[in-house]
Parts: sequence; C-alpha cells; structure tokens
Amino acid sequence: MAQRRHILIVDDEKDLCELLSYNLRKAGFDVSIATTGRAALDAIAQETPDLVLLDVMLPELSGTEVASRIRSSPATSSLPIIMLTAKGEEVDQLVGLTVGADDYVPKPFSVKLLIARIEAVLRRVARPTGADQKVVGLGGIDVHVDTHECFVNGEPVKLTLTEFRLLASLLQAGGRVLSRASLMNRAMGPGVTVTERTIDVHITSIRKKLGEASHVIKTVRGVGYRATAEIDADSGIEETAEAE
Repeated sequence: MAQRRHILIVDDEKDLCELLSYNLRKAGFDVSIATTGRAALDAIAQETPDLVLLDVMLPELSGTEVASRIRSSPATSSLPIIMLTAKGEEVDQLVGLTVGADDYVPKPFSVKLLIARIEAVLRRVARPTGADQKVVGLGGIDVHVDTHECFVNGEPVKLTLTEFRLLASLLQAGGRVLSRASLMNRAMGPGVTVTERTIDVHITSIRKKLGEASHVIKTVRGVGYRATAEIDADSGIEETAEAE
C-alpha cells in the first residue's frame, strides 16, 4: 500500500482548517495544522511534510516570511509550497511566487480545485521532467533531472520546484523557443491558469540564481523563451520559431 502523503495546513481560520482537513483526509492525505507562522516552522522542523498549504496573512510571521525561511534552509529548500490568500491582486500573487511558492490559490476557492492543484504539484515532485535525458548541460549549467539538482560551473544552485522544471524544459528543448503557455504546462501541468507576468517572474528569478550563466535563457519578444549558449547582441530580438 502506498504511503499517505502528509499535508501541513498553515492558516489561522479555524473553520477553513477544519474544512480543508476533512476533505484532504477524505482524499487520502494525512493532515496536520499550524495556526501561526512560528508554529508552522516548528512543525516542519519536527516532521517535514510532503507539501505546505500556506496562508499569506498569519499571526507572528507572515506567510511570505515563512516561505522565505523554508526556501533558505537546505533541509527544506525543495519543500513544495502552495500559498493561500484572500488577496486576489496580481501583485500579491507575484510576491508569493517571488519568495518561492510553487503555486498560488486565491480565496475563496473550490476545495475540489485546490486538491487537484495539490496533486499536480506532488506529481511534479515525484516525476522527472519530460525527456529521457538524466543530465542536461548548456553554457556551464548542468541539470540533473532525476535528483532535481542544478549546478553552474560545478557549484550547486537552489531552485524551487517550478523554477527547476522551467529551466529543465528550456534546456531539453534543444534551442527551440517555448511559449509561456507551453512552459507553464510543462512545469505545472495542464489546467493551471496563470498570467504571462507570472512566467516572467519565475524566469527573472532563475536568471538571478544562475548568475554568470544567466545569458543562456533568451527572451524572444512576442513568443516566449529559449535556451542557447550563444551570446546575442540583443537577446530580445524577434525570431521565427516553433513556439509550442
């Protein structure tokens, strides 16, 4: 029998926690609850869950601060995070993604949809990205698909799950241009709707983390992104391409 996956719910709304807990257990998950940011970090230190449902507005420490601390610790840097918030503005979504959330669900939401998003994120954790290649290299970047590790000139680079899958997809495309829609489908699975700006925030974060190798990711205006070791005079020039 497969082991039940453990979800940590971090929210100070008692009724919502009870609703989510009931439905997640019914869907086959083990569940624990923390009602403050500090309690969440303590719970994670005691037993690392398979995924964290993290509200933005929390007592003691905000959800964005909790996410930032999770990402900064080597022991939890790859822990999947889905952020929940009552705020629906795009800027709030982008803040959540910038601090390392793998997905973002605004309140109010359908519990059925939320469970589908949880399962999608967990599938991405369990399944290697795309092609059969186990290690993909380009311009000093080496991506280990099976172990979800990334190295730049031999030095490890910490990426969130979504960032890793976006980078791996670009490297595995062999220089072809991938549209933003194609990239998000590869990184997050079908049925996840995000804005183009969301993709751009992820790419900006990846480039920052790649440092001197950031030039490998090229922007193709009006189309999407591609990965190439070529140094372009203008990495944003229009190109004709197979935008998938």
